[in-house]
Amino acid sequence: MSDVQQIGDARSTMLGHIRAALRDVPPTERPEDVPVARDYQQHSTAEREAIIEQFIEFTVDYKAIVHRVSEAELAHEIALICQARAMSLLIVPDDLPEAWLAGIKERAEIDTRADSRTNPLSNENLEASDGVLTGCALAIAQTGTIILDSGAYQGRRVITLIPDYHLCVVFTDQIVGIVPEAIRALHPTIVQERRPLTFISGPSATSDIELNRVEGVHGPRTLEVIVVERGAEVAA
Repeated sequence: MSDVQQIGDARSTMLGHIRAALRDVPPTERPEDVPVARDYQQHSTAEREAIIEQFIEFTVDYKAIVHRVSEAELAHEIALICQARAMSLLIVPDDLPEAWLAGIKERAEIDTRADSRTNPLSNENLEASDGVLTGCALAIAQTGTIILDSGAYQGRRVITLIPDYHLCVVFTDQIVGIVPEAIRALHPTIVQERRPLTFISGPSATSDIELNRVEGVHGPRTLEVIVVERGAEVAA
């Protein structure tokens, strides 16, 4: 049996199961007609610092590199990280705050190139870069996950998928405790604006049938995160 036949048979089997499961559903019924119990926990009861620390712990556990700084230290930290990686070209969304790049602008050896929806960089340009710097929409402490929704400071989805390195800024007030909090907060993005979401839990990785881990398959091989306390100092 060919691969195409196997795929076709699997598809037919799956659709058959779906049809069987829906056999007793009236043709006029809509999803909103059936009440869904929402009695699961919807908000974290943990203290803010505990939520932030949990996010950092789980993100590191996913093999990401994490730094924690004050907002006043952000530009300097970005410049130090780029310099340590000997970067020469960094991709940024066109709406990224200039203040974030102040430290880089002082270093002639590091160039930044803005990507926008009206003037997008080619995939070849993105692949040839040393990495990308973005913000995020939200982060989830419970899973160590960063969420991008193509909103402010994030740019097009593709710029965080092609480069081999992603430097992401996460403000502490963007970190929620548990998954239901994130989904509720993203409801307008999902339902009204219908923007694509990207969930990032560590560097891109997958495993083959023998469970050998392979990194950089569907996105950056290296994820580095700067957790920023907005308008406050971080104790040493």
